[in-house]
Amino acid sequence: MTYHFGKFVFVQNPTALREAHEHVVQTYRRALPYFEFPGERVAIPYEQGGTMYGILRKPWHIPRPPVVILVPGLDSVKEELHNYGDDFLRRGMAVLAIDGPGQGEMEFQYPLRHDFEVPVRSAVDYLEGRSDVDVSRVGLMGVSLGGYFAPRAAAFEPRLKAVIANAGAYNFAENFERLPLLTREAFTYRTKSANESEARTKLEAFNLQGVMKNVQCPLLVIMGRLDRLIPPVAAEKMVAEAGGEAELWMFEDGNHVCNNIPYKHRPQQADWMRKKLGN
Repeated sequence: MTYHFGKFVFVQNPTALREAHEHVVQTYRRALPYFEFPGERVAIPYEQGGTMYGILRKPWHIPRPPVVILVPGLDSVKEELHNYGDDFLRRGMAVLAIDGPGQGEMEFQYPLRHDFEVPVRSAVDYLEGRSDVDVSRVGLMGVSLGGYFAPRAAAFEPRLKAVIANAGAYNFAENFERLPLLTREAFTYRTKSANESEARTKLEAFNLQGVMKNVQCPLLVIMGRLDRLIPPVAAEKMVAEAGGEAELWMFEDGNHVCNNIPYKHRPQQADWMRKKLGN
């Protein structure tokens, strides 16, 4: 994680960015056998002959556990979701942390895409080919930009049984100007745009209006009232427009992703997911 945060929102030098990220991947990979819940690096077939990479970790002594797909945000990567994963693992669920297009290992070849159901579909297809997880019980959790990706994917991927969205935007283009400069630059770089104006135009597709009604599986939305990146009303809109069961956890003292109060929501969201997946 030292390597990751050393290049956090640093897109001005792509060569240095890529070198630092390679260190993230390799150091975490070397540590995988030694974690409380060891894991394996997996290659997931992606469209047009591409490859997504993920980290699959499973709980001890549970044959074919349910599995939760973990999705990072604009500036986070699959390796950063390790501690989130531990809470699910301790409750008997496997976790598959992925880098989608424009994220982590995929940011150097693929731009961010609004229709995140495409990479999620690839991940679920991959899980269906394994005999050691229960693909009839698949959940999805996303943080920050992943908090937009998660409900978007759930609206179009019926194999998802429950979804958690933490600090996701409802309409990214509408919110673009309030973002810090470094974050806007990261969006510009990761959408493969020539400038901020082009990036904002591309982000108009990152909009949940008219989409949330298609989210039929149970949905949990988490938001901090003190979030300075995403307006709390985004979470309220998601819940109000969801097509199925939806629940909002609004933390009055929470910042972006409620990272300042993880003890108030991370274990609890894992309890929620365990209940919804029937574990």
